[in-house]
Amino acid sequence: MSNEANYKSGFITIIGRPNVGKSTFLNHVIGQKIAIMSDKPQTTRNKIQGVLTREHSQMVFIDTPGIHKPKSKLGDFMMKVATNTLNEVDLILLMVNATERFGRGEEFIIEKLKGINTPVFLIINKIDLVHPDELLEIIDQYKDKFTFKEIVPISALQGNNVENLLTTIQQYLPEGPQYYPNDQVTDHPERFIISEFIREKVLQLTREEVPHSIAVIIEKIANEDNKVHIMAAIIVERNSQKGIIIGKQGGMLKEIGTRARKDIENLLGSKVYLELWVKVQKDWRNKVNNLKEFGYREDEY
Repeated sequence: MSNEANYKSGFITIIGRPNVGKSTFLNHVIGQKIAIMSDKPQTTRNKIQGVLTREHSQMVFIDTPGIHKPKSKLGDFMMKVATNTLNEVDLILLMVNATERFGRGEEFIIEKLKGINTPVFLIINKIDLVHPDELLEIIDQYKDKFTFKEIVPISALQGNNVENLLTTIQQYLPEGPQYYPNDQVTDHPERFIISEFIREKVLQLTREEVPHSIAVIIEKIANEDNKVHIMAAIIVERNSQKGIIIGKQGGMLKEIGTRARKDIENLLGSKVYLELWVKVQKDWRNKVNNLKEFGYREDEY
């Protein structure tokens, strides 16, 4: 298929402030869950690629961490991941939230885009939450700030206008090869996605003091007794956080495991036995060795 004339392929990065719906969009487009979601900012930490293969094109979407002012070495890493992709792709989607006014965060991102030659689309997400009249105001606000190749309003959650956006993206992609096999939907190994699913459940179930202090390490994956046995450690920075994640009589850890197991079974198409425990690694977010050990490697980006 990839040898056909006029076959188009390319890499599209999705950038924006935390919580504008980048991961929701990626999961909707790919048709299955590969990026984790929560209502907490900076949920995405690494660069996650989703592959959409169609009859005449292959679009490789890159979901990046939300662009924000870093407060730790992990934050610095996330910013580099988000901004390093800008010069390496065929198209940039700047996603904004229709319910939030233009602010310093958007200004900061647009300043970074000004020195870049890659075409940029403005994607106004969550249009299901605003009145259509408000959309024109939002578009006018952004038009004055930057020359966007296209401005496309969508609802990633409901799928409104997403197909139209995909058609438009395809028009901008260069002719090129098929980079990934037809059935491949992400470039990340299953081990990474499993660790992300576990981290997502911690984000969803714990309060503000815990989420950004956790990492998840998969210690073992093995096929035993017609089940996939997975052993994983949840890393925290303080003993108090360990207590919160374990919960009263182990109740919180059990709930995290139950929810994560469902997503992992959907991913693997197999029964899963999931064993979780919690380790304290003080101030790991500011220690380069810990960041590398836990999978945040700058040399990969």
